[in-house]
Order: sequence, then C-alpha cells, then structure tokens
Amino acid sequence: MAFEIPWDALTGGILLGISASGLLLLNGRIAGISGIVSGLLTPKQGEVSWRLLFVIGMLASGLLAPAVGFTLPETLPVSSFFWVGLAGLLVGIGTKVGNGCTSGHGICGMGRLSKRSIVATCIFMAVAIATVFVRLHVL
Repeated sequence: MAFEIPWDALTGGILLGISASGLLLLNGRIAGISGIVSGLLTPKQGEVSWRLLFVIGMLASGLLAPAVGFTLPETLPVSSFFWVGLAGLLVGIGTKVGNGCTSGHGICGMGRLSKRSIVATCIFMAVAIATVFVRLHVL
C-alpha cells in the first residue's frame, strides 16, 4: 500500500496555522472560534468588526473552496435532527466548561505550549475516540 500525501488536509492545516498566527501577531487575539462567536453575541466597543470578518471569512472559505479546486467531503445523511441538536448542545456546554473549543486549545493553545490547552486537547481527543467507538460498535 503506497502512502499518498493528503494535499487538501496539508494545505488546510497550513492555512489554519497562518491565520491563527496572523491573528495573534497582528491583533493579539487567539483564533478560538467559541471566543470569537461569543464576542459577537456580547459585543464590546471596537471588537465587533474583526470578529465578524473572521466568521464571514470562515464561512466564505467553505463556499469558495470548490471554485479554486478543492473537493469538499460528501455529507452524511442526518438520521435525526434531535441527535444533531443534542450534539450541538453538548458541544456548547463542553466549550463553556473547557474554557474554549478545539480550535482555541488544539491549534492556538498547543502552539503556545499552554499546559491547560494540551490537557484539554487530550481530553477532547479521548472523548472523540470513545464516541466513535460507541457509535460504531455499541449503537
């Protein structure tokens, strides 16, 4: 079996690193999505424009990716909107309890060698692995 480089994933990772580093270096802000969006829900003076542009850029990149040659993954059929809603609620609760999301801890925090972020990311991954195992082998 030959190894092939997943170019789309590699390019995406590089772009994430550049954008997170750029936001930190140029604006002094962490590119944690939960913090950016919560700052839009409870706006402070001078904080709305960059947050709004960040979210718009994130959404636009998904729409523009096919136009520049990237393939988007196939979507899976949603078996139940109840489960999707419950999953979203649990993610939101976990984000609040963990003081951040995977992008804030996993990309930005670990890049800054934050012990709290390293622990949080390890917990995120352990729960994700357990969830996939239960979903595939138990339910």
